[in-house]
Amino acid sequence: MSAPDLALPDDVDALKAMVIAMAEKAALLEERNVHLELVNKSADERIARLTAVVKMLERARFGSRSERLRTGALSEEQYALVFDEIETGVAAIEAQMEKSAGGSKAKRAPRPRKGFAAHLERVEVVVEPETPAGCEALEKILIGEDVSERLDVTPAKFRVIVTRRPKYAYKGWDGVIQAAAPARIIESGIPTEALLAQIAVSKYADGLPLYRQEAIYARDQVEIDRSQMAQWMGKVGFELEPLADYALTRIKQGERVFADETTLPTLAPGSGKAKTAYLWTYVRDDRPFGGSGPPIVAYRFEDSRAGECVARHLEGYCGILQVDGYAAYNRLAKPDRANDGMTLAGCWSHVRRKFYELHVAGSSVIASQTVAQMAPLWATEETVRSKDAAARMEARQDKSASVVAALFARWEKELPRLSGKSKLAEAIRYALGRRAALERFLADGRIELDSNTVERAIRPQTITRKNSLFAGSDGGGRTWATIATLLATAKMNNIDPHAWLTQTLERIANGWPNSDIEALMPWNYQR
Repeated sequence: MSAPDLALPDDVDALKAMVIAMAEKAALLEERNVHLELVNKSADERIARLTAVVKMLERARFGSRSERLRTGALSEEQYALVFDEIETGVAAIEAQMEKSAGGSKAKRAPRPRKGFAAHLERVEVVVEPETPAGCEALEKILIGEDVSERLDVTPAKFRVIVTRRPKYAYKGWDGVIQAAAPARIIESGIPTEALLAQIAVSKYADGLPLYRQEAIYARDQVEIDRSQMAQWMGKVGFELEPLADYALTRIKQGERVFADETTLPTLAPGSGKAKTAYLWTYVRDDRPFGGSGPPIVAYRFEDSRAGECVARHLEGYCGILQVDGYAAYNRLAKPDRANDGMTLAGCWSHVRRKFYELHVAGSSVIASQTVAQMAPLWATEETVRSKDAAARMEARQDKSASVVAALFARWEKELPRLSGKSKLAEAIRYALGRRAALERFLADGRIELDSNTVERAIRPQTITRKNSLFAGSDGGGRTWATIATLLATAKMNNIDPHAWLTQTLERIANGWPNSDIEALMPWNYQR
């Protein structure tokens, strides 16, 4: 404002008051600027730290071999978690800066956004402008509109299905007619098949124990005792058992099957003490070599890790079995067994893991060099994923065969020089003792480099087991394995497990024929 435009009062006291007010305003502006500088400095420092973390993670995933080795082994899930937290941190910084700036935020240029799924319900909200003064009597003409979409959610709500079955009598006719009661999985029970599916998916797919579900439902003033839900799940497991058995049958029809086992906490009946049970896992997934069969996983709960368990599960199977180094699998492939003709394929990830542990501990240069020498094997696999078996085998012969030969030559050369009790000697003996199984992927494109496929199938169940304590295979363990088999298979086939299970339970309740069990399986689900 120029001096001529500034109207100064003639009164001295008024002039003093104006000067004081202007000084106070200037002081406030100075204080605000100092505050903004501090906020910006803090934000810059936090952003710099987050940027450094991002760069470290990028080096870990995409950097040179030496950089990847130094950062440790993070899974894809762990990487995702870290990046989620970084995004959250950046958003918090932006919110702080926006608030410090008085709520003003530079308007971002519009950018294209992926639309929401067509099946989602649309709720139209029209925001009409207020009529300007003087326009009340004028005709309003629509010349356009701005449309925006936001994703909303209505929390899951319980409802009561009231089923009425009228009774009728006809004049002049003796008798009463009434429609038959709808079929139910839980006869004379209160749950619909959709509620049973909700409880099952929450417990066996999402790791939500029944006692937590009980508390969640109580917030909606719905009291369902967890012991009641447990009984319902026992009935559901019983009805689904033929489907889980069929899933394992279909797995054994595959050209290649993965197998693995993991421990589960179990309460020994009568003693009150905990012991160890096992979850045996079998996976068929033909997608990596271009196969057309559906991906399937089957779990079997056993009180034992004995080889008799896997022999019983895989009875009659004579294809490729890809496993880790557990001796029970080796015995299964012996010529005198019922599985005569089965071929064992090894897992290079298990071999690498033993050397990697020595590498990260910094206790062996040879181990570090071995891990680096193995890296091209996985690089080659990335280039042939989903190609047909012949193309995979050709690429492996061209690129991986020389790497494998060099590794075994190195191990054979180094082993005599090492102490037989050392961890490095143990890792080398582990690899040399399984050489034939480890080399089979070079000559057969159907075989994977590792058995990570089955480890990924086990991982959700190992998370769920933290919320479980079983009572042996005669208790809930068998039901858990049955239901988890089908829900995990649904997810492998990109099928909504709740929708599939609801439909399947309704079909079973209405007497679906066992002769057409294939149509009930998750990979054949149609909404």
